[in-house]
Amino acid sequence: MRIRSFNALRPVPAKVEQIAALPYDVVSTEEARQLAAGNPLSLLHITRAEIAFPPGHNPYSEEVYAQAVKVWDSLKASGSLERESSPCLYLYQQQMGEHRQQGLVGLCNVDDYREERIKKHEKTRADKENDRTRLTSAMSANAGPVFLTYRDDAGVTQAIADAQEQRPLYDFVAPDGIRHTAWRVPAPDAVVEAMRKVPCFYIADGHHRAASAARVGIERRNANPKHRGDEDYNWFLSVMFPSSTLRILPYNRLIQHFNGHSASDVLAALAKVGEIADSGRDTPSKTGEVCFYMEGKWRTLTFKAQDNLDPVGRLDVSRLQDLVLAPLFGVEDPRTAHHIDFVGGIRGTEYLKQQVDAGHATIAFSMYPVSVEELMDIADAGQIMPPKSTWFEPKLRSGLFLHTF
Repeated sequence: MRIRSFNALRPVPAKVEQIAALPYDVVSTEEARQLAAGNPLSLLHITRAEIAFPPGHNPYSEEVYAQAVKVWDSLKASGSLERESSPCLYLYQQQMGEHRQQGLVGLCNVDDYREERIKKHEKTRADKENDRTRLTSAMSANAGPVFLTYRDDAGVTQAIADAQEQRPLYDFVAPDGIRHTAWRVPAPDAVVEAMRKVPCFYIADGHHRAASAARVGIERRNANPKHRGDEDYNWFLSVMFPSSTLRILPYNRLIQHFNGHSASDVLAALAKVGEIADSGRDTPSKTGEVCFYMEGKWRTLTFKAQDNLDPVGRLDVSRLQDLVLAPLFGVEDPRTAHHIDFVGGIRGTEYLKQQVDAGHATIAFSMYPVSVEELMDIADAGQIMPPKSTWFEPKLRSGLFLHTF
């Protein structure tokens, strides 16, 4: 794989905690408004610039992108950011409880994405892709990194092993309790060379950021009659993690109504696709199991064995969708159905119970998480996972490193 060191624009250490922010796509407009309140340096004022306008303002209006650029220019002029004097790569470590993951921060190549050496497992939505394309183009910068993974490579691991012996650039605990630490990699050229032996990358999170970065790169390429191929717009900001260090949490489901069925109808229908047990468990213990909550009780559904399923069809989220959500609850397309909600596993199963008990949903499904290996196998097969199949945690902070072009 081709990666590149870069002259990052990054927060001065005294401002990093104020600037660094959760990714734009894991917070709603109102959540972004609350998180950025009283903190004019928060990158959310750029990545979710609609928070500068009254509630209900169109987040895709021209005024929103103009506001993002205004704040971006102000941030650059404020002295809160500094430019590296030479091209660098970085080691970025996150710690959430006992879980720790370390990734390499650098630039990936637009053509590697277009030619599918950077492999996808999700489809993008046109409105979200257009939104990030407009913002990336307006800023001439990548405001947030693409979250990539690769099968562990001993050469890359060895090449970055010395990074943690250096003094960290940043080391802070965010308000959500996640610890973020970053170091410069002392020998970036050696890492670039070691990464050439890695056959491909996989997008773990950030499909819209990757797609928009590639679109902007091609737009700039087509507009430049003197295009050479080494311009900064040919590269986009990424964090690359060895797959063994990552953890995927489940992506759970809430159904708002029974689609005209009674509770007894629902139980009878579920009994046809698997074995139901009054287990009282709110978390599946293995693949092939789904726990569900309705009428004040947790039960476990164990799917019947099915042969000859492809890598996508074997996923529990696929089997639930195909055998239960579509035929029983009328969720034909999870991307557009309005009576299903997807809940990241970070919220826990107690949240699912609360939503049903409060009458906001009639049934909740607690899923067993997809593995990173399953994700890579599906991408290798050129297939697409069902919507909302994976929830990676912890999330990468935007604003620690910025790539401009």
